[in-house]
Amino acid sequence: MTVDEFRATTNAIVANIEQVIEGKTATVRLALAVLLAEGHLLIEDVPGVGKTKLAKALARSIDCSVRRIQFTPDLLPSDVTGVSVYNQETREFEFKPGAVFANLVVGDEINRASPKTQSALLECMEEHQVTVDGVTYTMEIPFMVVATQNPIEMEGTYPLPEAQRDRFTARIAMGYPDAAAEYAMLDGYHSHDPLEDLTAVVDGGTVRRLIATVRSVHVAEAVKRYAVELVTATREAPELRLGASPRSTLQLLRTAKAVAALDGRDYVVPDDLQTLAVPVLAHRVIPTADAQLARRTTDAILSELVHRLPVPHDRGRSPYDTRPATPPNSFYDRRG
Repeated sequence: MTVDEFRATTNAIVANIEQVIEGKTATVRLALAVLLAEGHLLIEDVPGVGKTKLAKALARSIDCSVRRIQFTPDLLPSDVTGVSVYNQETREFEFKPGAVFANLVVGDEINRASPKTQSALLECMEEHQVTVDGVTYTMEIPFMVVATQNPIEMEGTYPLPEAQRDRFTARIAMGYPDAAAEYAMLDGYHSHDPLEDLTAVVDGGTVRRLIATVRSVHVAEAVKRYAVELVTATREAPELRLGASPRSTLQLLRTAKAVAALDGRDYVVPDDLQTLAVPVLAHRVIPTADAQLARRTTDAILSELVHRLPVPHDRGRSPYDTRPATPPNSFYDRRG
């Protein structure tokens, strides 16, 4: 696709989703970027802020196969991946695909299922395939898992293991809408649900073309080195006992390429990596006991790492950086 075609198509998807999700353009664009980066999205926030609405709106905006899984304590791995059933007429076993066989899989309240059931997603999220009874089935492209969970109401839940969290490309929070958006929501939802009127604006072939365009976005050597230094800094940070994995470096760059394309660029700049550092890396790291006692969140720790790390050239401010603004046109080198 050309730059103009790409922007027109992605803007149409964003505008379509915003018919349902009011005042969350940055969140919607990040969710779309994860899809185009061939990743998976974890939406984590308090109840009632539109986590499932966002996942459904993204699914309905794309004319692809969509399946929704309501994760419950009694959900079995075979409900997710599928099961082989004996056919008495043919006297052979037939594979019945599970809910994971779709282009976009919406997993609602993923942490309410047992770890055994959660692990059924590990293979398909990393390798885009499912193995049942020794037979491997390949997933179609695009393939994306959008999971939701609440950070509160932990009774009866099973926290996601690190192997599971590391497979999610990004973690986002919806946040509360501002007063204007909430007021507009009252008018839009008082008689019917706008989600019911949402129709697809692109098909699977177009999404595959968008993904191919993102793959071709250029990443300079200096930007690659900066990505490696950023991830390495999480492994050396004294407030973190577990840093980000090499998988996170790959997914950080892939998502940065998608964000660059959404901004109308065919190249990645360090600002893209800085903006994505918290949503892509924060859920993969574990703070030390002292940091937890000091109520230091991984978001805050990552924001400070980004602020201290030297960059190849001048940078814009990350929306997650809450420290005082520094003078423009300066070289940021604060390590040590």
